[in-house]
Amino acid sequence: MTDTSADLVILGGGSGGYACAFRAAELGLSVILVEKDKLGGTCLHRGCIPTKALLHAAEVADNAREGDQFGVKSSLEGIDIAGVNSYKDGVISRLYKGLQGLAKANKVTLVEGAGTFVGNKTVEVDGKRYTGKNVVLATGSYARSLPGLEIGGRVLTSDQALNLDFIPEKAIVLGGGVIGVEFASVWASFGVDVTIVEALPRLVPAEDEYASKQLERAFRRRGIKFKTGVKFTNATRNDSGVSVTLESGDVLEADLLLVAVGRGPNTAGHGYEEAGVAIERGFVVTDERLKTSLDGVYAVGDIVRGLQLAHRGFQQGIFVAEEIAGQNPKVIDEAGIPRVTYCKPEVASVGLSEAAAKEKYGSVETFVYDLAGNGKSQILKTAGGVKLVKAPDGPVVGVTMVGERVGELIGEAQLIYSWEAYPEDVAPLIHAHPTQTEALGEAFLALAGKPLHVHG
Repeated sequence: MTDTSADLVILGGGSGGYACAFRAAELGLSVILVEKDKLGGTCLHRGCIPTKALLHAAEVADNAREGDQFGVKSSLEGIDIAGVNSYKDGVISRLYKGLQGLAKANKVTLVEGAGTFVGNKTVEVDGKRYTGKNVVLATGSYARSLPGLEIGGRVLTSDQALNLDFIPEKAIVLGGGVIGVEFASVWASFGVDVTIVEALPRLVPAEDEYASKQLERAFRRRGIKFKTGVKFTNATRNDSGVSVTLESGDVLEADLLLVAVGRGPNTAGHGYEEAGVAIERGFVVTDERLKTSLDGVYAVGDIVRGLQLAHRGFQQGIFVAEEIAGQNPKVIDEAGIPRVTYCKPEVASVGLSEAAAKEKYGSVETFVYDLAGNGKSQILKTAGGVKLVKAPDGPVVGVTMVGERVGELIGEAQLIYSWEAYPEDVAPLIHAHPTQTEALGEAFLALAGKPLHVHG
């Protein structure tokens, strides 16, 4: 390795890029990692970590407000948004320092600056070229808007919403997917009057319909308003607020409009197409082994079509490092990637929804275990359930869970899906009592034909 050449040059230091760098270094490869901003990318600095810190602060606010339910005399005096942001930024800072330490420990060469892929396995940064035996493209994603809807002032994306220095009285959230419902949940806990607008027929439309119904019911109880199956027409803004007009003719007024219509692949302006990398609707085209149209050039993370999740990027980065090192890793099963929406209540799933399973298998067997029968969930005063989807004469191919803290149960659900377990395989496993994991065990007991805490 020289200061401008290495076994591997990676463009982008987010989840996929740094995971690839660290694993490649562990395998003895020399690595140059190019990042224009901060190591950790969107997930650490503008996505997963800061939003979940806000969600935890929101949970603390709810606990203070609802103490009487548990015989605890407590009340919520208010939200100190400066204090919340300080807590959030402290979490980010500690994790960022940890990443910097790992990069140093792994002897990864960090190059700061905006990189351009110029072909021939070479990335140019500020006029200096870095060449690798292999190159990995990992430039992540950006917060999308809608045509004609300019971001600025009182119209913001999650990037700006994470750093607000005030709490609005009223907010409109455009988009009822993961980002939209998480921010709606935070703001509602902070006392904001929130309305979600979703063009598709239901909230979290990528999830099983069961999850949508459960979440919508919970949001109604929390006073979070939502309009589904209706499209946004336009927004006008002034110094004091924003006015949103819907295709139905309804006009909504609020202090802020959060545009949460998903994220787009960050592939423009990096030289990809000019260098001959195949691009389709903004995404880098790869095969199942994440190879692009150019020899020795791979792509990982949000620029590859599929679930835009940090842990998918981590796994893809590890996969590519091992592929380059000649270890022939197992191809990643996209359906086996766990998905968690961290609103209140949480939604967690892995595998296929009922609709997707029916499309694949024709007919399926399903079972829903209601958390009303789960002791720990009753202690926590959370509603929801566990839904299993089983292939005909086959294993369980989908798990969907709704309820507070169910995101912590997704690891077992992922193992069940990935090992193609039958209900009879899981039913004998003993789950500690009282835990929410029992709900997963109870669902499998019932699907195996021996229900315990199940009515009817």
